[in-house]
Amino acid sequence: MIFKSNIKWVALIGLILSLFSLLLHLLLAKFSNVSLVEYSALTGLQEGLHPKLGTQRHKKLWGVVKPLESLQPYANPRSSYPVPNEKNNGFIYAKIYGGFERIRPLICDLVAISRLLNATLVIPEIQQSTRSKGISYKFKSFSYLYNEEQFIASLKNDIIIVKSLPEKLKLGRRNNEYPTFRPKSSSSPSFYIKEILPNLKKFKVIGLILTDGGCLQSILPPSMSEYQRLRCRVAFQALHFRPEIQVLGRRMVERLRDWGQPFLAFHPGLVRDTLAYHGCAELFQDVHTELIQYRRAQLIKQGILIEELSVDSHLHKEKGLCPLMPEEVGILLRAMGYPPKTIIYLAGSETFGGQRVLIPLRAMFTNLVDRTSLCSSQELLDLVGPETPLPLDTFKFPPTKTEEQLKEEWKKAGPRPRPLPPPPDRPIYRHEKEGWYGWITETDTEPDPSPMDLRMEAHRLLWDALDYIVSVEADAFFPGFNNDGNGWPDFSSLVMGQRLFENPSSRTYRPDRKILAELFNITRENLYHPKHNWTLSVQELLNESIGQAGLIRESLYSKPTSFLSHPLPECSCRIPSDEIPAQVTGKDGRLLCGGEDTCPEWMQRGMEMLKGEPGVTEKSKADEVELPEYEADLDEQPETDETSGNTNTTLQFDQDEEMDPND
Repeated sequence: MIFKSNIKWVALIGLILSLFSLLLHLLLAKFSNVSLVEYSALTGLQEGLHPKLGTQRHKKLWGVVKPLESLQPYANPRSSYPVPNEKNNGFIYAKIYGGFERIRPLICDLVAISRLLNATLVIPEIQQSTRSKGISYKFKSFSYLYNEEQFIASLKNDIIIVKSLPEKLKLGRRNNEYPTFRPKSSSSPSFYIKEILPNLKKFKVIGLILTDGGCLQSILPPSMSEYQRLRCRVAFQALHFRPEIQVLGRRMVERLRDWGQPFLAFHPGLVRDTLAYHGCAELFQDVHTELIQYRRAQLIKQGILIEELSVDSHLHKEKGLCPLMPEEVGILLRAMGYPPKTIIYLAGSETFGGQRVLIPLRAMFTNLVDRTSLCSSQELLDLVGPETPLPLDTFKFPPTKTEEQLKEEWKKAGPRPRPLPPPPDRPIYRHEKEGWYGWITETDTEPDPSPMDLRMEAHRLLWDALDYIVSVEADAFFPGFNNDGNGWPDFSSLVMGQRLFENPSSRTYRPDRKILAELFNITRENLYHPKHNWTLSVQELLNESIGQAGLIRESLYSKPTSFLSHPLPECSCRIPSDEIPAQVTGKDGRLLCGGEDTCPEWMQRGMEMLKGEPGVTEKSKADEVELPEYEADLDEQPETDETSGNTNTTLQFDQDEEMDPND
């Protein structure tokens, strides 16, 4: 009897210990910091039993921003606005230098200046897509990217636009008889009235050479609000890409939608000029550091930058001056709760550092796609159009240096150790000098662009246009770098501005890189497995950035350098609702948030009719039913196998068979 009772006590104690162990494991699974995304089987079971939990989680990641739903796009004139007269002061022609992010704001400024000076605008010449760059014979410079007919027709009530100067005036331009000006992006309206208007009236033709990404100051007096709205009409209504670009861009969005999930667009912002301007060379390694430093030395020599050549890149990053690296963005998105199978579209025709810097992000999010995985090679070739073949072999070996020259260069190389030349017995193979960075191992001067380089620069305009379309239509957008303070517009800011104009309540993250740098420094030793409170801090910061706090920050830092990055309150109106934020003004009295006019009655009636449509209501209910299934499906998908680097599922898009890390 005693033996049997002891067995019962042992069994009872074992059962109690088992229950205690199970409870302990559940607590550890819930509060463990092993994964950035806190999800367990218990959570999945709860979401399966309670569909509302899955819906709430979906809304936290992809839902609209409620306080901004009352904002509506409204850039129409709101006061006396006379139609332009053909008997005006003369013609303005312009040459635009720079990439995609500079061309768009410059065209908007040109239209506003033409209206200000009562002049006829000649279609501007985009220098990156002229015939000399080797583009297709089917296009001229402007029509290579934009729709000329749409541009002229949309602005017929604002200014008169012609495709070229009249024949009798063309000869004078060839002979340089007309004055030309190089206005800066900070030029005020009074500069044009006092300096340029008298010359326009005298010569009837003036030329503008534009390089700064703008030629009119961003913030104008309240009395010139109509000119701000004119900028919006140009950027968001008149500047349509040519039809082939629009068709392919919409096709890319449809292919992303066909996957059956929302998608996020991400632009890294890793551009060589930007990295050089802000002294971010030490964030990279080897040849990339040398290339950034060479470009920084050029900026100092040209007077664009007034700083030391060698700076502490990590200190600049702590100040928020350097881009977020792709692996940091991946950690932030995982901290927000985005599952590993989230579809992320990688925007940007240039990512300095190549595919190698994207490897950590691809490891965290396996469905990272770009235009090359969404479009076939033939579709991209059709977009470019027929081009004249270039010489197949443009490579030229540099002149051979003597042993004395090599020794002298090594002595003058400076404190930074440069690579020693290879031993005499081993030849320098052709592929070691043929790359885009090969010149830096041979000479201290960057060679002039080859014909192929010039053609690729023109192609980048097309790739940026496709990325722009997808980024504006994305369910969420995350910038790696914006409002950098150098006075130049950037791709991310333009996308954020158009999303704010067309769909203000969409999820557009506006991260504060300075605060994020502090958070990353706190958890640097445990970067990939941060603590629970760190994750909550990131979520709080990024959730605030999509709302009023983010808009105030953009108005403070982005709008003074680029109006198109924050076209509020001039280009929007508000529908009366309960969630209208209070007005916030800056130290200079400028409105930072709020202050939009009330939308006209016809717009309010249209919104009420749209909300009352039965199809819209049924669709929203159907979405609510389907959302939990989507969330459960996302959570059940396995993460990347770290040992093999493979996943069980891939996107149904054509992938490149081979990827060059230096591409």
